[in-house]
Amino acid sequence: MNDHDVSPETRAEITGAEHAVLRRIDPGARAMVVALGAVAAVAGVLLPWVQGAPGWQVLAGTVTAGFFPTLFAWTLTVFAIVVSAATLLTRLWVLAWLAALGCGIATVNGVWAIWSMQTGGVGAPGPGLVIAVIAAVVLTFTWAGGAFQRH
Repeated sequence: MNDHDVSPETRAEITGAEHAVLRRIDPGARAMVVALGAVAAVAGVLLPWVQGAPGWQVLAGTVTAGFFPTLFAWTLTVFAIVVSAATLLTRLWVLAWLAALGCGIATVNGVWAIWSMQTGGVGAPGPGLVIAVIAAVVLTFTWAGGAFQRH
């Protein structure tokens, strides 16, 4: 079968299918790691962050936590939870990159949040904040590996 045996409509359909496949990723076993990382991020948001207040209160702004814990709460929620879930559902390559980059930014923000709490006299970070930072690190490397291995 050569190019002359295929109609232009069929050729266009094959080309469209080829482009659709190239825009997708197959997370494989990474999907389970991402799901567990996202669940850990949600658990981190539900556990105490600042002076016994949970991360969701920092996110909502009902607790004065400082700039970096609030920034981390937002970047964690958007990238580690929402974008990761959207990427698993759609399997779009561009969303995998967005999740990797966003979780990387969230990781840096989380480390800054812990640092600012320890040096600002607020006290030690709560266990939820530490769990959330670890979840962001795991998601960063998991999504980066998946984005680099696009099929």
